[in-house]
Amino acid sequence: MLINQANLRTLYVGFKTTFQGAFAAVTPRYGVVAMTVPSSTRAEQYGWLDKFPRMREWIGDRQIMNLSGSDYTIKNRDFESTISVDRNDVEDDNLGIYTPVVQEFGRSGASFPDELVWPLLAAGWTTKCYDGQPFFDTDHPVLNEHGREVSYANTDGGSDAPWFLLDDTRAIKPVIYQNRRPTSFVALDSPDDPNVFMKKKFVYGIDCRCNVGFSFPQLAWGSKQPLTPAAYKTARQELTGRKGDFGRPLGIRGTLLVVGPSNEEAARKLLTSDTINGGDSNPWKGTAKLEVVEWLP
Repeated sequence: MLINQANLRTLYVGFKTTFQGAFAAVTPRYGVVAMTVPSSTRAEQYGWLDKFPRMREWIGDRQIMNLSGSDYTIKNRDFESTISVDRNDVEDDNLGIYTPVVQEFGRSGASFPDELVWPLLAAGWTTKCYDGQPFFDTDHPVLNEHGREVSYANTDGGSDAPWFLLDDTRAIKPVIYQNRRPTSFVALDSPDDPNVFMKKKFVYGIDCRCNVGFSFPQLAWGSKQPLTPAAYKTARQELTGRKGDFGRPLGIRGTLLVVGPSNEEAARKLLTSDTINGGDSNPWKGTAKLEVVEWLP
């Protein structure tokens, strides 16, 4: 191939088309536990996170919730992946070897939110949320019906592989995926670029700006106990009985069970078997959807 601007433009368009095709073929899964929040600056402050919205009887004036009470902030981060194409390969039309790499660019770009969201969920026992406590904790603050601060738990601890029960029916999800700039395909491929002049390399890459964080811990139960019917029962009861400030029920249900590969067998038996415990009728059959996530242990 003759090295000129027109041919290099054709090469760029071909690579980008390959990238977009592979990108579109991937269905990311992070959306079952994370809500996407557009970002327009370096960081976003989530002051509304200490106010779980609930209706009340209108007596007297409206009670206006202050949505700037929390200083929980998620700072955007930069991510990239870059390859170089040797000028000799372009001249010799030896470009087929790069097609799988560009396809992998597309796949990894589309699934990258998964690589952020699922490890964050697994790190919920050590990563803090808006109230200053780890997201999965036994000491989250809440006001009881008398207006006094008490605590609630959204975990029962343990040391096994983690599993999670959460309510995936709401607009607000337990995890926030903050999107400042989506993944894009970029290039330094002009014959006059320093990388071409000095190293005879055309450079192609992908990059994005984003980050992840936690929203309401009330929406999820995390456990490292063995996934048994008794542990699952505890998780469902705790979620269903969850109350917000002043003792108001939040109407949360355990609709999605999330596990890693090591808990898949136990989860499938729990949610699909007719019997448990050696012959007892299984009351938990069909009570939640199952999501098996390879990014979890």
